[in-house]
Amino acid sequence: MIKIYDFDKVSPQEILNRDLRAEKNVEEVVDAIIEDVRQRGDEALIEYARKFDGAALDSVQVTQEELDQAMVQTDPEFIKTLEMAAENIREFHRRQVHKDMVYNGREGVVLGQKYTPIEKAGVYVPGGTAAYPSTVLMDVIPAQIAGVSQIVMTTPAGKDGKVNPVILAAAQVAGVTQIIKAGGAQAIAALAYGTQTVPAVDKIVGPGNIYVATAKRKVFGKVSIDMIAGPSEILVLADGTCNPAWVAADLLSQAEHDKLASAVLVTDSMPLALAVQQELEKQLPLLPREEIARTSIETNGKIVVTTDMSKAVQAVNLIAPEHLEICTDQPFALLPSIKNAGSIFLGKNVPEALGDYFAGPNHTLPTSGTARFSSPLSVDDFVKKSSFIYYDRSALEKVQERVADFAMREGLQAHARSVTIRFEEEKQ
Repeated sequence: MIKIYDFDKVSPQEILNRDLRAEKNVEEVVDAIIEDVRQRGDEALIEYARKFDGAALDSVQVTQEELDQAMVQTDPEFIKTLEMAAENIREFHRRQVHKDMVYNGREGVVLGQKYTPIEKAGVYVPGGTAAYPSTVLMDVIPAQIAGVSQIVMTTPAGKDGKVNPVILAAAQVAGVTQIIKAGGAQAIAALAYGTQTVPAVDKIVGPGNIYVATAKRKVFGKVSIDMIAGPSEILVLADGTCNPAWVAADLLSQAEHDKLASAVLVTDSMPLALAVQQELEKQLPLLPREEIARTSIETNGKIVVTTDMSKAVQAVNLIAPEHLEICTDQPFALLPSIKNAGSIFLGKNVPEALGDYFAGPNHTLPTSGTARFSSPLSVDDFVKKSSFIYYDRSALEKVQERVADFAMREGLQAHARSVTIRFEEEKQ
């Protein structure tokens, strides 16, 4: 059963029981896989597919024939759903596109900033027991809108050597340019360093297990990454007017992801806390993934009770959740007070699943408290910013002595001379 805590009597450490560190053996395994892929390329990917996924592959490349077959195999109504969701995602992310900036506030000086898309992006899509076409849409579409010219997706094949058709259908709806049958740390290594078939990319995005997360951390610097994602999280901020059955269902929507997932209720109502506690016990046996959800709820779930909503907001900002539901009648009144959250769901009619699949904002979100300093995946993740400077001769002459003096005070004579040399002939 989920535990109930008094916010005034519990320490921050008891509330924040999250740790992103990988076990030493995970680090060693990932290091070995990365080096192996760097050395052997496609051969290593094919071998790992057989070892980890039970898939006998002749090639790691998904063919056009497989893509065409996937569209035939996928329910036409679901393809329509994918297309509707994709349009919602595009509509939201188009509004994130920045315009180049330029200004000339001083005579003879032009300053500015230009945005350039990265050339190649790698998108990792998990496989295993569940297929996540939503991840394809959420991670590919912002890259496409940013102007990335080559989007390479990696996802593990099943035992039959094929990728789940709904994943391939989503990839075609989203606009992926190349799909590779590879999962785990080996896929991350291939995207970072390239193989005979897989191009080395500039940035890798997408969620994955501890091996994927560790591999992304290891290759950071060679390539950029979106974030080191931990287990899924939801925090429901609710008052006594909420339906406990709805709150329990929303908590379980994340608990069913993973035994390490975190589902938290913060409320100023002890009656609601007790009612939700009972509702969880009623609803858990109804879930096909009951064992996973129950472990999550009993190990990482919690209900935090506060004396008022002001303290409840304090708890939210301390936890800095991936998903935050504000289940009150006036959610916009609390919105300005929320400082730390990945994605915020406002009101009693906005379950987290709406954002996962359909509404438009991105569902690739900061976890493990990193919402204190990071943001959801966006178009910004796929562009670079370059500043530019122009001075005409007269403008440089006006500031040459100050620039040279600045350089000399830092002991950098060559810096200073690179400015003053341009005016030496005039002084002679």
